[in-house]
Amino acid sequence: MAKKIFYGWWVVAAMFPIGLCVSGIVFYGFTAFFEPLVKEYGWSYTQVSFAVSLRGLEGGIFAPFVGLLIDRLGSRKLVLSGTIVTGLGLILLSLTRSLPMFYGAVFLLALGAGGCMGLVGTTAVANWFDKNLGKALGVMSSAFGAAGLILPLIVWLIDAFGWRTALVILGVGLWTLGIPLSFVIRNKPKQSLPTEDGGLPDNHPIPPQAIQTNKVELTLRGALRNRSFIYLIIAEAIRNSAVSAVVLHVMPYLSQVGIPRSTAGLIAGAISLSSIGGRFGFGWAADAFENKYVMATAYLFMAIGLVAFCYVHVKWALFVFLLFFPLGFGGIMVLRGSIVKGYFGTGSFGAMLGIVMGSASVGSVIGPTLAGGVFDTLGNYRFAWVVLIGLLVLAIIMVLNMKKPTGTSGYSRG
Repeated sequence: MAKKIFYGWWVVAAMFPIGLCVSGIVFYGFTAFFEPLVKEYGWSYTQVSFAVSLRGLEGGIFAPFVGLLIDRLGSRKLVLSGTIVTGLGLILLSLTRSLPMFYGAVFLLALGAGGCMGLVGTTAVANWFDKNLGKALGVMSSAFGAAGLILPLIVWLIDAFGWRTALVILGVGLWTLGIPLSFVIRNKPKQSLPTEDGGLPDNHPIPPQAIQTNKVELTLRGALRNRSFIYLIIAEAIRNSAVSAVVLHVMPYLSQVGIPRSTAGLIAGAISLSSIGGRFGFGWAADAFENKYVMATAYLFMAIGLVAFCYVHVKWALFVFLLFFPLGFGGIMVLRGSIVKGYFGTGSFGAMLGIVMGSASVGSVIGPTLAGGVFDTLGNYRFAWVVLIGLLVLAIIMVLNMKKPTGTSGYSRG
């Protein structure tokens, strides 16, 4: 008799295409709309950068509230509603006639994306896995890397039909794919013995001797008073600042240094595709080695890549950038879930991960706006990249100084 596939992997399989489409359109794809918007409306790089940075709210300001909703309502309802709202936001964006309307449409996109990717997907998968959590998160989050496959399609749609029609096509396509898949997601397995998949089958109650009584878990209030948790929050803000700045401005930056738009689109797509290796590689490493050292290495990769990005007009530097920067930020997106669960427990996992991802809202606004402001002021991006490199070095130091919580204040015991 064939072995039944553990249902947690079906949850991963459902979240993969949803994450691919949403991240491909809402996060990576916006760089393709940047120059057409500036050309049509004459807005400054700073104005467009700040507006588009609002899309980072899906993993930012909204994340703590999304985390609480996950703990109360479960992931399925949020994925369904998030998919619907994201598609609606894309269609509304196609009707943009003014900067305030553009801001409002991007804000709606942020609301929708917050319900169908990032924190919601991570929590949905984390609820089903234990010993193979790093691998499961690596598979799921690789969807965000595979999202690079969508970017050349977006560039083609814009060139062939115009940016407004392209947004309508993308919105309807997201509804067609995402709504049915949301019904595959189940919130949590029943309490039972772990399987070899690291998940939980249905009809085997936990024997008393299998229950751990000495496991220390941090409450949400205790986490907010914990120095290591604060370090993690700041490091996540720095990560998203660098990633958001690069992803939004990569095509304008490459155009500035003389790289054709079609080639720049392929390079922008390659950023997300290259991150797949980091998601799988660092996800595996998270199951085998101490997580904070793995995470520090991922930040180091980002810093090396960003140094190379300063010289991207040279072919070897472009290769180094695509090798290191995407691997680093792809790995961190997997590691933050493992860090929260391994260091602080699962009692308030959704809320704590929401706080961690919520800190990224600062970076998602500051990073792109900084890059746009530097370009408007100096006529190039170099100073922005140098500032972000320094911040990544600071993040490495903080991650290396993280310690697993001990004691009793702000903790609960399982």
